[in-house]
Amino acid sequence: MNHISKEARIYIAGHKGLIGSAFHRYFEKNNYANLIVADRKDLDLKNQNQTRSFFRDQKIDYVIFAAGKVGGIVENRDKPAEFIMENLSMQVNAFRYAAKYNVKKFIFFASSCVYPKYSDSPMSENIIGSAIPEQTSIGYSTAKYAGIQMSLALNKQSNKVIFIPVIPNSVYGPNDNFNPLSSHVIAALIRKFHEAKINKLPQVEIWGTGLPKREFVYVDDLVEGIIKILSTNLENDFLPINIAPQKDLSIKSLAELISRVIGYDGKIVNDTSKPDGSPRKILDNSRISSLGWKANVSLEKGILITYNWFLENQRFFITEPEKK
Repeated sequence: MNHISKEARIYIAGHKGLIGSAFHRYFEKNNYANLIVADRKDLDLKNQNQTRSFFRDQKIDYVIFAAGKVGGIVENRDKPAEFIMENLSMQVNAFRYAAKYNVKKFIFFASSCVYPKYSDSPMSENIIGSAIPEQTSIGYSTAKYAGIQMSLALNKQSNKVIFIPVIPNSVYGPNDNFNPLSSHVIAALIRKFHEAKINKLPQVEIWGTGLPKREFVYVDDLVEGIIKILSTNLENDFLPINIAPQKDLSIKSLAELISRVIGYDGKIVNDTSKPDGSPRKILDNSRISSLGWKANVSLEKGILITYNWFLENQRFFITEPEKK
């Protein structure tokens, strides 16, 4: 087992986002002394010169690469060029200079949208690239697929497992994005049901038919999985690694669960003009399970924690309507 030294220089890219902030909390709580972060105004990972200088000067040991352009299903559908170009630019620069300046380990977060739209469930890592992914997120998924292949190629060329691509299923938790135009499903529904409760609305619309099934991983469980990965000697052919509980539910059932947690008792209706996305996305977790990982936070408990965080922090991301 290779444990991370408390003196290691750890760069958390995207430290203010959902995943990055969870790693920042974990490392601070466990007394890691040399955490490296940079705001976007100080480091633009799309800029090759800035990225080169940053990796050269910071002498980084480990990278948690949680940076990237992310968004909900409609934003992915409507802005595919932005998703593919921005993510590819960041990935190419970070990968190139992490390799050049001898980073020890580099965690790359891919996405379950790299999997074929139609496939047997649960989906094993070996089927990635075997068929076309869901088209509504094709720009984002293409960039993430490229990141997986860059990881494997760099490992093969160096004959070392340095770049580790992981595929969490839908991640949620404190510090999620609650913007209704760009959020993922749990954050979007928490905000919708909360506002419906506060405003005593008789019904809440959910996008699509409600029939597709999804699985979710609480962000602190994801962090625990990555720590296990970083403490394990891996082979290149073991990669990528799914991180998910291998348990899913329909969007309709998810909406009903969130409604109960929030205490909203109105009606739930479907807006079938909005896309469904893939019919089912449940991942085979046998690889990560073999390392001793399991999801510890139930979906209901995780949603309650996330909702309480939303209540405590909503003033920072909900703008009051302008008074006329």
